[in-house]
Amino acid sequence: MSDFNVLNTRAPRVDAHDKVTGKAKYTDDLSVAGMLFGAILHSSLAHARILKIDTSKAEKLPGVKAVITHLDTPGIVFGVSPARYDEQILASDRVRYIGDEIAAVAAVSPDIARRALDLIEVEFEELPLILDAQAALAEDAPQLHDRYKRNIVQEVHWHFGDVEAARSQADIIRTDELTSKMQDAAFLEPQAALASCDGRGYLTMYSSTQAPHYIQRTLAMALNLPLHKVRVVKPAVGGGFGPKASCSSMELITCLLAIKTGAPVKTVFDREEVFLHSRARHQFYHKMTTGVKKDGSLVFLEHECTLDGGAYCSFGIATVYYAGSLLGGPYRLANMKYDGYRVVTNKPACGAQRGHGAVIARACFEVQLDRIAEELKMDPVELRLKNVREAGETTCNELYLSSFGMKEALEAVRDSSVWKSKRVSNRPRGKGIGAACGFFVSGAGYPIYQSKTHHATVVTRVAETGGGVIVESGAADIGQGSDTMLAMITAEALGIPLSDVKVHSGDSDLSVDLGAYSSRTTLMAGWAAKEAAEDAKRQILEVIASKTGAKLDDLDIKAGFVTCKTEDFNIEEIRHDHRLEHRGFRGVALSGPLTFAEASRFAFHERGSIVGTGSYKPPVLGGSFKGATVGTSPAFGCSAQVAEVTVDLETGEVTVDKITGAHDCGFAINRTQVEGQMQGSIQMGMGEALMEEIKYDEAGRIVNATLAEYKMPTAMDMPPLEAIIIESHEPNGPYGAKEVGEGAIMPTIPAILNAIYDATGVRINELPVTPERIREALKKRG
Repeated sequence: MSDFNVLNTRAPRVDAHDKVTGKAKYTDDLSVAGMLFGAILHSSLAHARILKIDTSKAEKLPGVKAVITHLDTPGIVFGVSPARYDEQILASDRVRYIGDEIAAVAAVSPDIARRALDLIEVEFEELPLILDAQAALAEDAPQLHDRYKRNIVQEVHWHFGDVEAARSQADIIRTDELTSKMQDAAFLEPQAALASCDGRGYLTMYSSTQAPHYIQRTLAMALNLPLHKVRVVKPAVGGGFGPKASCSSMELITCLLAIKTGAPVKTVFDREEVFLHSRARHQFYHKMTTGVKKDGSLVFLEHECTLDGGAYCSFGIATVYYAGSLLGGPYRLANMKYDGYRVVTNKPACGAQRGHGAVIARACFEVQLDRIAEELKMDPVELRLKNVREAGETTCNELYLSSFGMKEALEAVRDSSVWKSKRVSNRPRGKGIGAACGFFVSGAGYPIYQSKTHHATVVTRVAETGGGVIVESGAADIGQGSDTMLAMITAEALGIPLSDVKVHSGDSDLSVDLGAYSSRTTLMAGWAAKEAAEDAKRQILEVIASKTGAKLDDLDIKAGFVTCKTEDFNIEEIRHDHRLEHRGFRGVALSGPLTFAEASRFAFHERGSIVGTGSYKPPVLGGSFKGATVGTSPAFGCSAQVAEVTVDLETGEVTVDKITGAHDCGFAINRTQVEGQMQGSIQMGMGEALMEEIKYDEAGRIVNATLAEYKMPTAMDMPPLEAIIIESHEPNGPYGAKEVGEGAIMPTIPAILNAIYDATGVRINELPVTPERIREALKKRG
């Protein structure tokens, strides 16, 4: 029998009804009286100097209420990392990619706003462009920003242990490379914003965002407004996956237009603008040299990486650090060297996407492990099992693993997929099976800006009428189900039914929460929710103890009733008063244990409002080296997957037949949601492995900026997915819970790549693995 009434179950999501019935309101669904419509003029050139902007014709168009350019934003720069603010709201002197924002319009209709854009005249002087990250590093390459010499935004040089000394101890040393392409997150809901400013100077913006807190800060900073006068509200969001985690020029423009016109303004991206704004997956060039002993023990890793991040920094500093730091696990590796370069090019800026920075690095390393296993004539799963870390260990780059079910996850997929019986020599032609592991943070250890702030706060208000509670949180539910998680933890901690908990979230006025990124919400906001619920519960029970004479330690609330360990617990006066107050009401308790409704209402009588508060701030984390704050986390999740594929050796087409995945989530708050996150991660990983690629022409223009041309898996492509939950009970998480939202994508790409090799005998070193690339590799093999 479970120790929990609400947790570790398959409770329906609290937003399920509204979403399946169409009642959920997304930003573009919102409309207010007198609302204007914003539209943005984007650069048609990838690299050019702006000589002149003439908006006079647009300003004269009937229905146009405002036109803004860089003259309305003098000297304002912004970005993600304060150390690399390099973006302008509207370009003043130079555009750096096709899509860079030049001017914007507010008009009485979307059609008039778009017509006005056509009337804005811009004179350019074209500049040499650069579309290749390797070429961008050349000494004579065009410089996109004066501050970034050789176009390098950030470089990282780490050396843990002694790689050169370890090299002499290795029996096998091999070097392998893997490159990828830029990808789009392909969320269903394009970015949208609705902003208004009242007569007292209070700005409110509704936005399809993952991080109301960070957006609030950027708006206040860039627009020179007091933080308390800026409110950011997240309505329902149709997916984020990382690119919606930072403030965009569109959001700033919408607010500027609202301030300038004194009217509400709504701006909505079309799909092409989603691609142009991007902030999705970087393009990676990885080169790894790994040494092992004859018994399979890992000796060292030497890793070089170049990241093509497009025109601006965005999350690029964190990305280049993550690309190296998260190879510290999940295996025992005493010696590791990493050299990483994040570069700018004349493409849309890249940012954070699910598995931030670490996905392609993990793919390269896990594929290399299979190659090493082949040289050693060793089973790839056994090679991994020999090297996996366990709870209580610390990696060479000082990441402490407080819980770690890597071994259990790997054994689970091995056994469930019947791994050994399928790795036989007499398999059908074109059939293959591959395995891989993954490792990811459960929340970033530090905020993006330097601060000692709490990472999450939660306020739990007990209904003054008695019987229910409202949870107030700034956490952003972007489809991953964090509202349901907060409700379930609150119900469990407070001892009441889930149906009596209401969640208000995603509003910067409610509480501090850094946002939905780095798989942080369950551990951090969940911890704060548990603490807030326990605080409210304590207050109620203190009142009951005082009234009844019972000892506080003897009282509890379970399943909506107050319980007492002793029989000396007189509740008659409380019940009598409650009955008198509720004459004519049905369902008022006449006998039996004291209900939560009675207890919470009585507590209000005695104390007034019962408000529980909770917060989360990580312990001191990080290592003794530069850059140690990126990659550090209060906990780490880990995953293992086995992919089974069929490859048509004539056409090169890959069919994924099944993927078996196991993920250590610490403790499953909601089992269905954990499985859903695993399945969603696998779907994204499949797309990046086999299909997804943003394509550019020689002028830097995206040629597949639609969901018709940008290929990704649909329901028709998805194989059977088996999701196995591993629970290692994380001591730093609420009820032992930690991440599942991003870590589960880590093994998918390499498991598929290893399976394709098993089926074909050829290795593909460039993603995505398209049929054309497989056919070419088979042709070269002869």
